[in-house]
Amino acid sequence: MEFASPLIRGTLVQRYKRFLADVRLDDGSFVTATCPNTGTMLGLTDPGMTIHLSRSDSPTRKYAHTWEMTDRPGFGLIGINTGRPNSLVEKAINAGLIESLTGYDGIRREVKYGTNSRIDLLLEKDGRPPCYVEVKNVTLYRKPKLAEFPDCPTERGTKHLAELAAMVKAGHRAVMVYCIQGGGAEAFALTPDIDPIYDNAFRKARAQGVEAIAVTCHVGLERISVTGTVPVLE
Repeated sequence: MEFASPLIRGTLVQRYKRFLADVRLDDGSFVTATCPNTGTMLGLTDPGMTIHLSRSDSPTRKYAHTWEMTDRPGFGLIGINTGRPNSLVEKAINAGLIESLTGYDGIRREVKYGTNSRIDLLLEKDGRPPCYVEVKNVTLYRKPKLAEFPDCPTERGTKHLAELAAMVKAGHRAVMVYCIQGGGAEAFALTPDIDPIYDNAFRKARAQGVEAIAVTCHVGLERISVTGTVPVLE
């Protein structure tokens, strides 16, 4: 995924109301940017951190700038935009970079399933059960080279695990993909100390046949792309 125009560097002043951030740009001006991430973003929101913004020329947007990534000391660029992973994973599947998800003829996005939900990606091929793929963005690092999820309690994430398990019970395939946007991860793990309910739901879903894959991304100022997979520690 390439950015349509160069990202704009700035210094984070504060993040507030979850969805907003005040930023001092390198030219000395100040802007309010949209923060497309509902999590706590632990380690990525300290005032004074260098962040990078995209800019939209749409006249209908209240805030033209969007927070895309944080340059975290010791970890490098980490992508925080939760709107990116679905496209990243879809492109990686089409390019054959996620071996266990190859062999399908088509991918559909946002297909209704479960209880008032839409699956991120639905992989299909005649003669094979459909494959339901849910994608989560991962930004949390509390140890070098170990990416973790979630960074705060997630009822929605827990619901998705139960719905994926229901798809397996119905005879389909279901896969949870954790998309790690930068940071140098060599492994992925859950955070039972942060959200024990999600951790329990994950283990139950795995026991019922839901698969789990963690993919890593190269995060750069011009593009973000999936580079491969890392072990999921259970």
